[in-house]
Amino acid sequence: MNIDGILSTLPGVKEPKVAVPFNKRLMWTFIGLLIFLLMGQIPVAGTTPAIFERLQAIQMVLGSKIGTLATLGIGPIVMASIILQLLVGSGIISWDLNSIEGRARFIGVQKLLAFFFCFFEAAAWVLSGALTPKSPHLALLLIFQLAIGGIIILFLDELISKWGIGSGVSLFIAAGISQAIFIRLFSWYSVNQMPAGEIPRLLFALTTGNLQLAVQALIPILSTILVFLLVVYANGIKVEIPLAFASFKGFGRRWPLNFFYTSNIPVIFAAALLANLHMWGAMLYSKGIPLFGEFDESGQAISGLAHLLSPPHNLLTSILFGAATSDMIIRGLCYSLAMILLSTVFSIFWVNTSGMDAKSVARQIESIGMQVPGFRRDPRILEKVLDRYITPLAVLGGAAVGALAALADFIGALGTGTGILLTVMIIYNFYENLATRYLEEMNPMIRKFFEIK
Repeated sequence: MNIDGILSTLPGVKEPKVAVPFNKRLMWTFIGLLIFLLMGQIPVAGTTPAIFERLQAIQMVLGSKIGTLATLGIGPIVMASIILQLLVGSGIISWDLNSIEGRARFIGVQKLLAFFFCFFEAAAWVLSGALTPKSPHLALLLIFQLAIGGIIILFLDELISKWGIGSGVSLFIAAGISQAIFIRLFSWYSVNQMPAGEIPRLLFALTTGNLQLAVQALIPILSTILVFLLVVYANGIKVEIPLAFASFKGFGRRWPLNFFYTSNIPVIFAAALLANLHMWGAMLYSKGIPLFGEFDESGQAISGLAHLLSPPHNLLTSILFGAATSDMIIRGLCYSLAMILLSTVFSIFWVNTSGMDAKSVARQIESIGMQVPGFRRDPRILEKVLDRYITPLAVLGGAAVGALAALADFIGALGTGTGILLTVMIIYNFYENLATRYLEEMNPMIRKFFEIK
């Protein structure tokens, strides 16, 4: 049996045969998200608590919750996509992604790799000791539970992508980070007789006259608001290419190309890759293999590559109060360069593997009978015109979103800088998706809220 025969036997969620109404799409999106959140509340059987508590913050980017059915989160999906994009984007695997067969093969192999990583990562969690079975004979049961949880998340992503609204992967990330931000903002849980949440801590500082504590509590709140405003502003920056109908003189429209041309995809891949490097480094070190550096008992990198590429959170606060060290500055530079470089590379690869390249967009425009005014109607000419904008936008947008993620980490935005950046971009894109694609099907009361002026 060839590869296409194997791919055709993979289980999955079928595409809808008819157009799915908005209400049903909303229902399936809610059901998929609810199941995902419930999975994060169901502990796996036969395990002791996770030993790497630090990994819980890292896993937030992967939409997971350690020790539950959602331990793997979107990790297998993202890793499969990263590997396949690197192979196809670099030309090691030569598939024509503009053809139906090539695109179907890419999606199928990506799913097959995701299945593999569900079992591979599940085994790694257990065999490395990150999740310890209560007795040795329960190890296989624990691996099976984690792998099944990862596969369920894979199907939930397919369900939302095909029957719901937007991307399941993005919504899972946003849901996990939103929950963490809410707790970080409003938690009254006391740590050393001091509220853990930023708002309760600010109130406590104001009532006790502790100015330094008030500033420390206020900076993350203001940083989060600043990141939110920057993302919303940057999302509104567009390059509009004028088009005209070839058959109707005097009629035309503008084809918008966003500054963040590949949206939040590059930073998801970049953050996931760095999170996996840290996670695998901690697991390997627990087995006496310091491949990516040394780690302390909580799983925090203290040397090596993992240490250099871990963001110095609250760097701004440390600088303001004179607590910044040379190590924090060096880590900040290394982390910034890594995020910018990785986001740029993944942005370019995503353009070439997702049908957003100049050739694919030119075919779209040509199919609706439009052309650039002043140019002969020829897909090759249109492709050259589009390439002048798409390639620079892919590079600049990817670099900018990586830099913005690093900045958000340094100024101490809630839910980690990368987390709040992803959440804001996901919610904004979800809002735009609703407002542009499903506005006419909405209830009149809901429509007023989503109407774009």
